Amino acid sequence: MFTTARLISPAAPVDGAPTLVGRFTLDSDHGALVRATLRYSALGVVEASINGARVSDDLLTPGWSSYEWRVRVAETDVTALVTADSTLELTLGNGWYRGSLTWMGATGVYGDRLAAIAEVEVVFADDHTQVWATDTSWTVRPADTVTDDLYHGQTIDARRRGASAVEAAVEVLDAPAARFEPYVGPPVAPVETLPVRDAWLSPAGRLIVDFGENLVGWVRAEVTGEPGRVVTLRHAEVLEKDEIGIRPLRSARATDRFILSGGPDVFEPRFTSHGFRYVEVDGWPGGVDAVRRGGLEAVRISSQLRRTGTFSSSEPLLNRLHENVVNSTLGNFVDLPTDCPQRDERLGWTGDIAVFAPTSAYLFDVGDFLRDWLRDVVVEQEHQGGVVPYVVPDVLKYVGVPEDITPVDSTAVWSDAIVWVPWAVWMASGDARVLSENFEGMLAHLRHVSSLVSQSGLWDRGFQFGDWLDPDAPPEDPAAAKADRGLVATACLYRSADLAVRVADVLDRWDVRDELERLRHATRRAFRDAYVDLEAQRLRNHCETSYALAIVFGLLDDGESSWAGDRLAELVDASGHRISTGFAGTPYILDALSGTGHLVTAGRLLLQRECPSWLYPVTMGATTIWERWDSMLPDGAINPGEMTSFNHYALGAVADWMHRELAGLAPLEPGYSRVRIAPQPIDGIDDASTSYDSVYGPIAVAWRREGPLVHLEATVPEGVVAEVRLGEVDAEVGAGVHRFSVEFAPTVAV
Repeated sequence: MFTTARLISPAAPVDGAPTLVGRFTLDSDHGALVRATLRYSALGVVEASINGARVSDDLLTPGWSSYEWRVRVAETDVTALVTADSTLELTLGNGWYRGSLTWMGATGVYGDRLAAIAEVEVVFADDHTQVWATDTSWTVRPADTVTDDLYHGQTIDARRRGASAVEAAVEVLDAPAARFEPYVGPPVAPVETLPVRDAWLSPAGRLIVDFGENLVGWVRAEVTGEPGRVVTLRHAEVLEKDEIGIRPLRSARATDRFILSGGPDVFEPRFTSHGFRYVEVDGWPGGVDAVRRGGLEAVRISSQLRRTGTFSSSEPLLNRLHENVVNSTLGNFVDLPTDCPQRDERLGWTGDIAVFAPTSAYLFDVGDFLRDWLRDVVVEQEHQGGVVPYVVPDVLKYVGVPEDITPVDSTAVWSDAIVWVPWAVWMASGDARVLSENFEGMLAHLRHVSSLVSQSGLWDRGFQFGDWLDPDAPPEDPAAAKADRGLVATACLYRSADLAVRVADVLDRWDVRDELERLRHATRRAFRDAYVDLEAQRLRNHCETSYALAIVFGLLDDGESSWAGDRLAELVDASGHRISTGFAGTPYILDALSGTGHLVTAGRLLLQRECPSWLYPVTMGATTIWERWDSMLPDGAINPGEMTSFNHYALGAVADWMHRELAGLAPLEPGYSRVRIAPQPIDGIDDASTSYDSVYGPIAVAWRREGPLVHLEATVPEGVVAEVRLGEVDAEVGAGVHRFSVEFAPTVAV
């Protein structure tokens, strides 16, 4: 990646964030400059500027990868910024490399020295190339950032700007053993800005600002005040008792401090990020009236992802739920797929993305984003004997894990991400690279889990998260679910083996197909022997998640799914159509119901508004997906559990069913070359529409009721074949706009 560049670091400690400074002069006798390219990376995070101008809008470069084995390199065209004599500045922040990580209070997990590496390659009209790179001729000076931390916030002193500072020496560090490599996924960048929606004084006299939506990023401030004045911003997702609710942040301080210069100042804390809707502001000149007049705006950040999927319906609460799913995707897809963006965690929990990958792959073009993260999954797995860890990058191997989730080993859903995520990307994109890049990881995972199963063939040994966050579990014990952990794990093992067989077929891996087929068959037989009571026509672990997994994963024979669906519907009806599933069961329960003829029950479950339900948080004003069904209690109090987030996407996996079944668009072949258009109208919804911007172009479905009729319109691009199923309609169509009107009797609950 680099030709002559060296990794450099301040030779002595710097007061605050260091800015590495290098100066170069263009060769003068080779004609005009044709192209200038900057490649740069860091141990820490780095922001680059040439002649005082930022080289791009990219943020938190080079992101968080498994630093031990791979460090990403950013590349950008800087032709417009380079002059005859140029200055390149690289300002370093702690980021994930040296900053706070995990709720155990760890810092400096990967190293204690920040460093950067960069080179500018200039091409002239006569094809001469000049390369200028980091070396010992560079110097360092303090930036205007005094402190920075992703969890705790950033302090910026505007009085440092423009002030002369003595430049000190740098030194060359040994390059890390990790390889420098290009980004596979997109960089992080600003997505949009949100103005202040409201501002007021709380009962305690604190100035509270509301930006209207829970987002991830920071607050940009334009302010003028006396020199040395400190403006403090504390961030929170919710209010409790009319004050900002900071308890869910745990140890994360989420506080930015801006020290004014005495003139007009602009502050953007780009070396941190917060998950927030509300900000408590202290020290703002002019107080609440001045804030209402302007000066503050929220900057939403995310990895740069192209939006591909949409959904709309006649039910405003359902539309808001879908927007909440989108918001939580953006907020948790900041360089890697995280569990939450606000508290002292923000880790790449593998279980969350395992169940959410199909939803994210419909909403956004996440192919390269997830392929990049999967590179870290594989490299971590290679160094852990085939175990896919709980989080990737796996910082927990350094800081430890709580005793209640040990011993650390492969665990169902979470470790299955190495199979489930590539499959979801493949189905959405049709790009087989994601399968070939991860197939050895799939094999390693399945072979390791095969060593963990008991003699009966069940995966019923070792720690399992199980149906995590079952709503009936006590707040202090989120793993205490109704679903048997061995049942959940064995069902997941079967699904992973089944998908791996299909991947082997795609990749022509006949050398291992028989091995995978034997595992699939043995796991299915063990599951059925242990958990399926054929005589009683029920599962021995009689709960919603158990039935949902058995039905959707294909663990039941023909005819058995019918009685299993009946049992599931009975349980859902008995619960008053309130959610009774956790992480493992929730993504599949609507499919299990609608796929066994219980669409009425599925519709009632989807549209339930009382807690626990998908729409309950919406009725409580949520603008993102919550971690717990009752992250906020009906009286406005925050859930008393130690682990409570208001921005988790996992339970938003329901949007996948909304796209495929309610609106009616699903891929039958990878990349949507062949699709199924088969809406399932439910009571309470008069119309629904969805669209997906495939590699062939936009595919769209829209339906609406008109008395006894349902009118369907399907838009199919060239290269796509659609199977249309609705009522008596059973057609195969190609490119064009196709309209159907079908007599469709309203569904009636039995």
